[in-house]
Amino acid sequence: MRKTPTILVGIVLLLLALGIVMLASASSVKGNAVYKDANYFLLRQLIWLAVAMVAGGVTASIDYHQWQRQRWVIPLSVFAVLLLVLVLVPHIGAKINGSHRWIRVGPISTQPSELAKFALVIMMSAWMTRVGVKSHTFKEGILKPVLLMGPFLGLVILEPDFGTTVLLAVVGVIIMFAGGSPLRYLILGVVAGMIVFAAAVKHDPVRAGRVLAFMDPEKYPKEAYHLQQSEQAFTLGGVWGVGLGGSLQKHFYLPEAHTDFILAIIGEELGLAATILVVLLFSGFLACGTVISFQAPDLFGRLLGIGFTMMTSVQAAINIGVVTGCLPTKGLALPFISYGGSSLIVSMMCVGVLVNIARQGVITEECAVKKAVGDKARWL
Repeated sequence: MRKTPTILVGIVLLLLALGIVMLASASSVKGNAVYKDANYFLLRQLIWLAVAMVAGGVTASIDYHQWQRQRWVIPLSVFAVLLLVLVLVPHIGAKINGSHRWIRVGPISTQPSELAKFALVIMMSAWMTRVGVKSHTFKEGILKPVLLMGPFLGLVILEPDFGTTVLLAVVGVIIMFAGGSPLRYLILGVVAGMIVFAAAVKHDPVRAGRVLAFMDPEKYPKEAYHLQQSEQAFTLGGVWGVGLGGSLQKHFYLPEAHTDFILAIIGEELGLAATILVVLLFSGFLACGTVISFQAPDLFGRLLGIGFTMMTSVQAAINIGVVTGCLPTKGLALPFISYGGSSLIVSMMCVGVLVNIARQGVITEECAVKKAVGDKARWL
């Protein structure tokens, strides 16, 4: 337990370092063409990284039990939902690539769905802890948690952001399961949710096209363009890559090369070896987060730990699946690596909470050892 947070932080620092190096390469062409500055995106990301480090340090210093208090969890949840509503308001929410996912304030754009990830984990963990053994009932363990998630899922899918909707739903269900919700009802709920989600995809031409292109890319070459260019990047890279800075795909062949598809540029420039390294680092993150969660001193810590661990790990798995052609195209960033301030800040906040949970576990363990030694001394 003592070494786990150190290993976790080490993994995150490696991912951040790789992300900065690859962002400098992947964004240079677009930065030079659009802003006449090859380092435009790199410099902005470095600023966001500094802010993210401070945010992570703050959450690491806050006793995670504070998040369970109503004066914290309720305002945070309401604020997150309010921002999701504002995204849909004309002249407030910015429409980019057909989706209303951003709020622009001057030169700064923020993505409220990122804060929604953080708020959802805290809200669901607090609720499942509050109901305790009542989580085995349908009302407390299924109905009310689903109603709590409803505004988050509904508003995010209206943006539309189907990838984040899936991510929020998956993590919410995991927290419910870990908190003791009846498995039979969870399975029924997941099936019902999948049916509703499939219907929503069917009635959205863009998302339906992505699914069809995933199933038959040759028949839908336009919709499958991102996937084909991503696969081409991995093919060009081979095992050891074409060399840092030598990517061909970043020259506007692969859209979103510095954001959602940055892993493809990693595969092209640094090869299969670097791609496998990224997968191993996120696997290590999952392992460390799981250990921290299981060894947390109380139920809230366990649920909070598994929630933030899965939020990062599942998002990484979806991004990797999309970029490698294992999943239909979705607009989800690769945590710690893709360009984006909102995602980076929230990811570091999640890491900070995990570190605090681990520290509290160590303190509890030390107190238990001292108590045991004291009791033994009194008997002697």
